[in-house]
Amino acid sequence: MVDKAMFLVFACVFSATFVQAETTISASVTWNSTNNKFCIHDGIIGGSVASAKFINSINITGWSYLEVTTSEKYEDEMQAYAAGLVEGYITKELIALHWINTAQGYCPEPLTPYCQRLKNFLEKNLDWVNKKIEIYGANDTFWHQVDLVLVQISGITDGYSQSPGGTPVSRDLDVLGFYIFQVDGDFEDLETVLAKTDISRPLGDGHCSALIKLLPGNKDLYVAQDTWSGFQSMLRILKKYDFSYHYSAEDKRVVPGQISTFSSQPGRVMSGDDFYLISSGLASLETTIGNGNSSLWQYVTPESVLEGFRNMAANRLATTGLDWCKTFEQYNSGTYNNEWMIVDYKQFKPGQPPKEGLLYVLEQIPNLIVYDDMTDFLQKQTYWPSYNTAFFPEIFNMSGDQANVDKFGDWFTYDHTPRANIFRRDHINVKDIDSMMKMMRYNDFKHDPLSRCNCTPPYSGENGISARSDLNPANGSYPFGALGHRCHGGTDMKLTNSSMFSASLGFIAISGPTWDSLPPFQWSTSGFDIPHFGHPDVFKFDPVYFDGSLN
Repeated sequence: MVDKAMFLVFACVFSATFVQAETTISASVTWNSTNNKFCIHDGIIGGSVASAKFINSINITGWSYLEVTTSEKYEDEMQAYAAGLVEGYITKELIALHWINTAQGYCPEPLTPYCQRLKNFLEKNLDWVNKKIEIYGANDTFWHQVDLVLVQISGITDGYSQSPGGTPVSRDLDVLGFYIFQVDGDFEDLETVLAKTDISRPLGDGHCSALIKLLPGNKDLYVAQDTWSGFQSMLRILKKYDFSYHYSAEDKRVVPGQISTFSSQPGRVMSGDDFYLISSGLASLETTIGNGNSSLWQYVTPESVLEGFRNMAANRLATTGLDWCKTFEQYNSGTYNNEWMIVDYKQFKPGQPPKEGLLYVLEQIPNLIVYDDMTDFLQKQTYWPSYNTAFFPEIFNMSGDQANVDKFGDWFTYDHTPRANIFRRDHINVKDIDSMMKMMRYNDFKHDPLSRCNCTPPYSGENGISARSDLNPANGSYPFGALGHRCHGGTDMKLTNSSMFSASLGFIAISGPTWDSLPPFQWSTSGFDIPHFGHPDVFKFDPVYFDGSLN
């Protein structure tokens, strides 16, 4: 269970005095064969199962940075548990603060009827997954990778509490503990399925903007994503995982997705945004599309694999976009329904036409996953935009989007929603990295005619590539909730190109809501009374470059 007293101590100590300088700290986990126990050490220890380097630079750059490495000398489950242990230990202060900011009040004791239903669902799901792992995990590559994610989560919990275990490694997970960090995206749909009575998510709630841009003459290929989220989530970590996992316990080949760099949050072993650059040559990213067809919720059952576990298995096993889609579609949970874009940089060479398989697009809703090779579309259009509306007609129609179009108009369409119109108009201005960053941070909602709406005032900060819904007046009038005043918007920007990707899985990142032509977000003047321990007061940060190599 989560130690609430420890959280209170961390909140008092670190909310005002968190690390101000770029100081690298390190830790290691070793294995003691004499007492059959793992041991956590400060510093880098030779022969360790896992080691980590960590820099907290949140007040300087808006980010903290983490690099975790494991040793192939040890069995995969030992690597996974040790990786979790060292991360939980070295980032424990951030984990505590992030819990207070985002999760502490979600399901407090005594549990509400909804939280009891949620707990029961997650426990049944975890039991079902563990039974599958027991049956198939030794020689099935998919279940082996799902197993390793669960083991790493167990290590995070034990590392946080500084209570390392032994072998066999633990899978005893508290589904309302740090497990919440891994599956909170699924909660968006589980709240509806499990009849939560006080759902605060408004109609039209968006999560991300993404743009894949092929430059004129095939000079370069840019891949970028903005996370959209509640501003209390902005305690962020850029991570690099280098895990020497194998395909399975019986197949000792190291997985192609051994190394990944990605944006994430404290205590989370996945990205959650999601934005991954992978040593297989793939970049995987998504935007949330949601489901508004209530008849589909019957297909959401505990006998499935939640979204994040499937994407981690696909990231580690796939070598092509098609491989990724085929891996991900297994055991569809119907929760955290997204449009995924899988870019295979192996199929791109500057100055030459893209090869087949460069871009696969996958969309998921309950009981249906559709994917296809969209390389020809990308080459003809020179860009692929993505946001919170489905592209494939069968997904669009089945998910109930047409009903919202009939009621509210083009805002709910794929090709005439404000973000689609802005991307269509402005993507031709992308010539280099600077102009791509400007595109992804764009929001001029008070002056841009494409940001107008049937609202009072007649525009919304939601209607930009990087939303600023905090700037909408609280006393405004809006046809549906997403356009109104709320503590929500674009919270970052990540961007890579062919050279950064090929050199070191590197990318450029900007932390915080856009301030290019708008006032920077400032907690002390925002009027939002929401926990934000460990955050800087003002989010006004320049771009940083990250490839995970920490000194």
